[in-house]
Amino acid sequence: MPKIAPFHAIRYAAGTDLDAVIAPPYDVLSADDVAALGARDVHNIVHIDVPTGGDDRYEVAAATLDQWLTDGVLVIDPEPSLTIYRMSFTDATGAARTITGVLAGLEVVDLDAGGVLPHERTTPKAVTDRLDLTRATATNLSPVWGLSLAEGLTAALAEPGEPLGELTVDGVRHAVERITDPARIAAISAVIAADDVLIADGHHRYAISRSYRDEVRAATGRSDTDAEYTLCFINELVADQLSIEAIHRVYSGITAEHLRDELAASFDLEPAPSPTPAMLAEMVETGRLVLLAPDGSATWLTPKPGVFDNVRALDGAYLEHALANSTAEVSYQHGLDEMLQLVGSGAVGAGILIRPTSLAEIQRTAREGLLMPPKSTFFTPKLRTGLVVRPTASLD
Repeated sequence: MPKIAPFHAIRYAAGTDLDAVIAPPYDVLSADDVAALGARDVHNIVHIDVPTGGDDRYEVAAATLDQWLTDGVLVIDPEPSLTIYRMSFTDATGAARTITGVLAGLEVVDLDAGGVLPHERTTPKAVTDRLDLTRATATNLSPVWGLSLAEGLTAALAEPGEPLGELTVDGVRHAVERITDPARIAAISAVIAADDVLIADGHHRYAISRSYRDEVRAATGRSDTDAEYTLCFINELVADQLSIEAIHRVYSGITAEHLRDELAASFDLEPAPSPTPAMLAEMVETGRLVLLAPDGSATWLTPKPGVFDNVRALDGAYLEHALANSTAEVSYQHGLDEMLQLVGSGAVGAGILIRPTSLAEIQRTAREGLLMPPKSTFFTPKLRTGLVVRPTASLD
């Protein structure tokens, strides 16, 4: 079963304008985003988390971190703590929601060792950047997002901790509270240890933590350092604690007409109206997907009876099956407006709007040890970077 651990958290000093220094996770930021955040405040976390410059940028990031600690911009908790992290927002249906989890050190386990489980196949991605940054700074900056299968975590986090600050971004209120009471830390740890943790977001970050742990073991000859854990936000895998959106499919190296022909063997095709947010809800209700063409036309894709009987009930899996022999190149895009703009630009051959993954399929993934296709889930809202930084063991 998974282990978590409190740690001496690094945080911005009390009184800091968090809106000026906190940032989205590095992997959703463009170069322009990084520049804008960096210009907002000389102490914005992107100066460390997304270092720019030459070959020495990671060393510069580490020196910046050290200087901020020396200057008191960042401070280290005097005692180990856990951090409750609450995200309050209005979801796409208009309902008020609060997702509550805990920021903790999550044990880094070997692949297939159990306890901490992947939930989807990952796409190839360069990992040198994050590993080099971890080596240089000896910290975990952007948290992994884990879903606890244990019952009772939400209830265990209901009681407020010591308020540390909040900010509101894009309609989402992000608030953090510190817990230092050993008895409460032990109680929360015991709840999480009762069942597996499923990695929801940050598979690559978790893999980097495994590589870094192994390097620290090799350098120190020890297996009891802070590198045995990594920074993770953990919340309960229940419906009211999840907000999941779809990651749609984009196809290149093929025309929309050719793609439509390839899909016709697996789907019934009929004209669809111009896509709207309401159509996304209709897709869920009717069990249909939508093909988008560069000319602005849309086509309903209704799975043919029996075609997907032996395929998991995931739109990504349906499309992998239907296009198994296609030469089309697939990529991924979140957001309806973004999809319409991308496909309408003519830069790609076509796009397909898919439905969000259901809670039932996520639970099945965990219980049966299965893996979803890449980019099957998009968990929202996105966690912010900089609210908590976790020190880890140094390679020195």
